[in-house]
Amino acid sequence: GSDSDVETPTNFGKYLDSFLAFTTHPSQFLRSSTQITWGALFRHEVLSRDPLLLAMIPKYLRASMTNLVKVGFPSKTDSASCEYSRFDFDSDEDFNAFFNSFRAQQGEVMRMACRLDPRTGFQMAGEWLKYQLTAPVDTGPMNCKLPYRWFFCFSSSVLFLSAKTGEGLCSIFSPSFVQWDAMTFFSESVISQMFRTLDKDEIPVNDGIDLLQLVLNFETKDPLILSCVLTNVSALFPFVTYRPEYLPQVLSKLFTSVTFEVIEESKAPRTRAVKNVRRHACSSIIKMCRDYPQLVLPNFEMLYNHVKQLLSNELLLTQMEKCALMEALVLISNQFKDYERQKAFLEELMAPVAGLWLSPEMQRVLSDPEAFISYVGADNKIADPVLEDPSGLNRSRISFCVYTILGVVKRARWPAATEEAKAGGFLVGYMPSGSPIYRNPCTEQVLKLLDNLLALIRTHNNLYTPEMVARLGETFAKALDMLEVEKNAILGLPQPLLELYDSPVYKTVLERMQGFFCTLYDNCFHILGNAGPSMQQDFYTVEGLATQLLSSAFINLNNIPDYRLRPMLRVFVKPLVLSCPSEYYETLVCPMLGPLFTYLHVRLSQKWQVINQRSMLCEDDAADDNPESQEMLEEQLVRLLTREVMDLITVCCVSKKGVEHNTTAAVDGDDDEAMATEVTPPASAELTELGKCLMKQEDVCTALLITAYTSLSWKDTLSCQRTTTQLCWPLLKQVLLGNLLPDAVSWFFTSVLKGLQTHGQHDGCMAALVHLAFQIYEALRPRYAELKTVMEQIPDIQRDSLEQFDSKLLNPTLQKVADKRRKDHFKRLITGCIGKPLGEQFRKEVHIRNLPSLFKKVKPSLETDVLENEDGEGLTALFEP
Repeated sequence: GSDSDVETPTNFGKYLDSFLAFTTHPSQFLRSSTQITWGALFRHEVLSRDPLLLAMIPKYLRASMTNLVKVGFPSKTDSASCEYSRFDFDSDEDFNAFFNSFRAQQGEVMRMACRLDPRTGFQMAGEWLKYQLTAPVDTGPMNCKLPYRWFFCFSSSVLFLSAKTGEGLCSIFSPSFVQWDAMTFFSESVISQMFRTLDKDEIPVNDGIDLLQLVLNFETKDPLILSCVLTNVSALFPFVTYRPEYLPQVLSKLFTSVTFEVIEESKAPRTRAVKNVRRHACSSIIKMCRDYPQLVLPNFEMLYNHVKQLLSNELLLTQMEKCALMEALVLISNQFKDYERQKAFLEELMAPVAGLWLSPEMQRVLSDPEAFISYVGADNKIADPVLEDPSGLNRSRISFCVYTILGVVKRARWPAATEEAKAGGFLVGYMPSGSPIYRNPCTEQVLKLLDNLLALIRTHNNLYTPEMVARLGETFAKALDMLEVEKNAILGLPQPLLELYDSPVYKTVLERMQGFFCTLYDNCFHILGNAGPSMQQDFYTVEGLATQLLSSAFINLNNIPDYRLRPMLRVFVKPLVLSCPSEYYETLVCPMLGPLFTYLHVRLSQKWQVINQRSMLCEDDAADDNPESQEMLEEQLVRLLTREVMDLITVCCVSKKGVEHNTTAAVDGDDDEAMATEVTPPASAELTELGKCLMKQEDVCTALLITAYTSLSWKDTLSCQRTTTQLCWPLLKQVLLGNLLPDAVSWFFTSVLKGLQTHGQHDGCMAALVHLAFQIYEALRPRYAELKTVMEQIPDIQRDSLEQFDSKLLNPTLQKVADKRRKDHFKRLITGCIGKPLGEQFRKEVHIRNLPSLFKKVKPSLETDVLENEDGEGLTALFEP
């Protein structure tokens, strides 16, 4: 307990030394098994201050420096870890997934250690960084037979790998890269923690600036190493807040990397590594402008001129890279804190987009599905699907416009402080509730482009009609299908290791078209999802907005596949609902959500009906190349869509307070192991104002209730548990005071019992469903005798016990039994409908009484001490060399 006296064990030092030995064992799996304990030690209120543990921190960090080096692939022989990995992992992909998780875990524990001793971690990171900046580059494979030598520049410990310089560029398995990669992760972890832990006047600014200068002066044409260099620039950037004069050098380094090429003016496509470097540089600029806008503001004109110069060459940057740089400018413009100045800047920035987006040709293309297919080249037959792409420029123009609109909507904001917003002309009034009303300087520009954006969304939805699919060219018959990377992610398949990072990425024109449609669809809905929080009342009060959204985003939903409907709900509908003030529920949200929820109920019911029929019939689709895989993909998509829909309904209808009391550790995927065993709905769960508004509409109320209670017997454990604990009772409680039909009450109760039949084998679901059934029976049995009729149909129910339970429930004069005893009694009554695991469903119970035992165990003498066994076979013998 908290009042107990806690003392450090006398053998604590030996314990730490022993545990460190496990942390440095060749087995990567064994090393990873020690991390939770190290974290517990570094967090411990008493032990974390012990001198023995503090003295162990440098040794732990030193061990981590070795453990962060990504070696030990089962297929290789470059490390002593490889032999152990062949026992622990099925494949290189399996090891790769494990190591990424292990490294993230190490990062967390290293940050805990550096809270206790930040200076040591920073010193070690600096020494390692200096070494890597001067080490020769070895591009050979890790298991090549070169005479390796190891160096450690912080002490005499063995750590660093150095070999003869190879020719060419590094791969992800090259000795130099794995060292750079490990060092970069270590530096990033310990430096960020140092800034959080030390006071401002304790920061070693001079040492940090010296390291930053070394990194900025380092030149390499190897994209993998350059990416590590950029991460180190970002990690060391906080030192620039103490010495702003170094900012231009940092900007120069990042902008040089934005246009990085291994071979200048090469006609071949860029390699993955080169693409990653350029994206990394763009992301670093955005992060710098987001986290340190006041620092960058004095250099705004230089930054703006540089970006304009890059944008003037249409082929120099990709559309994503152009828009990333524009996002950075918008972030800095937020620091103008002057509405008119920022509005003028955004108007100038978006002028090229507005001119293209509002041109008569683009309006025609965006409004007509046939014209759109022709414009992007999806109706063509391509002779050379790798090199020939006549419509690529047209697609890039549409992408550029959409990316830019999204970037401006996401990033343009008013000052956070009310007084600054008022002084800058951003504050326009107050809501009846007293909350301030702001105007966004991007509103006028974005709203001009809204009609064409909605037209594009309508056109995109209509591409999925059978008539439009038939118009796709022979080369692009599968242009609207899922990307392979999306399929693999949904099925949980590991991504292949990319050994050929230095190979050009030759995408076929079909792959480029699929990527275009997928990204375009997502980005359009990201814009709508961000429009509410960004433009607030100026967006919510657009004339006829609900009707416009229903006739664009929600058109032709019957033909929209699940993998496109999911992101639409997640990135558009959910953010819009969460950000919308209650003043606009009646005019915008309810008219939009009502038809949507009614439709989603019908769609999901049909989908699950098909899945249930398929599982019963085990039908085989011979027309598909891989019918089993396709069926698995479809079923998993339905599960994910179901979770998305139920989450949306919960967000709309149940207060956050109620949901927060009931969060679970489960995430998307196979979640049975994450189920809590005793999960019950929170008593405080109440409907939100939006939920009450929706429940007033009879058809929407019916759709919500039927969807929630029907979903309990759909074969998705996570969805069942979340819906049971968060949604079902608050929705039903809202209609209890009305005149519910007896058939409806019976149906609600039966739905819960069906859920128990389907999910009863999972402890978490069973506990939640039993509690829900108990709530319904206790609340409604006094008014509806039909519930007893339902109970009597449960297999093997004991009628006498049921009569006893009912009599106590219906007779208010009898003394109430404790809540837990009533629940236990009720659970015993409904045991016959609680589902069992498949292995137990048809087990025949056999009880043999008075069966004699084969032998009797002799209890060991209490005087025997296992540590002092005379034969030497005790516990100590296990640890002898």
